Amino acid sequence: MIGGEELVGWLERCGVTHLVWLPDSELGQWEGALVGSDQVRLIRACREGEAIAIAAGLWLGGAHPVVAIQCTGFFEAGDAIRNVVYDLGVPLFMLVGYRNYDARDRATGDSAPRFFEPILKAWKLPYRVIEPDDGIEAIAAFYEQLRAQNQAGVAALAERRL
Repeated sequence: MIGGEELVGWLERCGVTHLVWLPDSELGQWEGALVGSDQVRLIRACREGEAIAIAAGLWLGGAHPVVAIQCTGFFEAGDAIRNVVYDLGVPLFMLVGYRNYDARDRATGDSAPRFFEPILKAWKLPYRVIEPDDGIEAIAAFYEQLRAQNQAGVAALAERRL
């Protein structure tokens, strides 16, 4: 998993102004570094759909937000994502924890990993799975690609544990 200091350094370098999130799963490990940033404002949302709406409002106001949520929250935020990305045309970048990534191709008690990528494909959202060893460079390259195309997308952060 990418460390908090690495993440904050990247967010600051690429001009992200806000990280809107629910610190679910492994993403919660970034909080200390995020709170310490002078350049990136941390916004905590109550629900994932709210995180999407807050980020859209920030973008409409001229800010450069990124959303960080878990895949189950991505499911919850579906209508907000549809509206913001497709109806409003906001090029929203999302860091989404891909919970229990190794179980995506087999039946387990956790159905979330089996549905995450099929839903991304059905919604025609560009995405890239980021393995723990890929590092911040993989996220940065994908972010820059989407930014150059003025397009929304999801960096799916493979989480090895539940």
